[in-house]
Amino acid sequence: MSESYSAPEASHRYVLDLVRAADRDRFLAALFAPEPARRRLLALLAFDHELARTRTVTREPTLARIRLEWWREAMAEAAGIGKPRAQPIVESLSETARRCRLGAEQFVRLIDAREEEIDGPLDVVRAGHALADLELAVLGVGDPMTRDAAHAVGAAWLMGEGPERDALLIEARARRREINPAALPILLPALALEGAASAWRRPLAYWWAARRGRY
Repeated sequence: MSESYSAPEASHRYVLDLVRAADRDRFLAALFAPEPARRRLLALLAFDHELARTRTVTREPTLARIRLEWWREAMAEAAGIGKPRAQPIVESLSETARRCRLGAEQFVRLIDAREEEIDGPLDVVRAGHALADLELAVLGVGDPMTRDAAHAVGAAWLMGEGPERDALLIEARARRREINPAALPILLPALALEGAASAWRRPLAYWWAARRGRY
């Protein structure tokens, strides 16, 4: 696998603008990661956004599967050694995959999880864990306690309000003293799930929580 690929700056800018507009809370949290991890997290969030859009782009199951198959093929190229497809998110992900030595199968796990949504409800645990594992990989974090916390927040993010989501957030916060602080950029969105601050005060709330190691 070649590690020398660098995505065009225009592709990184596209990804940044997309995530800022479509996923503001997780965008703000990702800003607390240092470069180049920040750029890589944004690429993953853009990827997740595109996969989640499948159910709104088309209601025809066959077309939805074709769209996801396109992404499987694109990620095989992105994680390989050749030139990736000339699509901004794919190009940004290719740089991420090659620099972090991520295999195509790690991206395909998230695609497979999203495919279940074509015919039925999304398995929020499977999808949340798949994205969290990718995020932990680009942050260079792999200890079990942090992984458990990231999995809990990742699944909770995809749930509606209710006791199950509350239980996941409690589980994640129970590990607060044992997590790797490098993972805070993917844990901070837990604050948004409980309405910790109004949208315009969210950046300050994230900053204060990050300084205290809370989420």
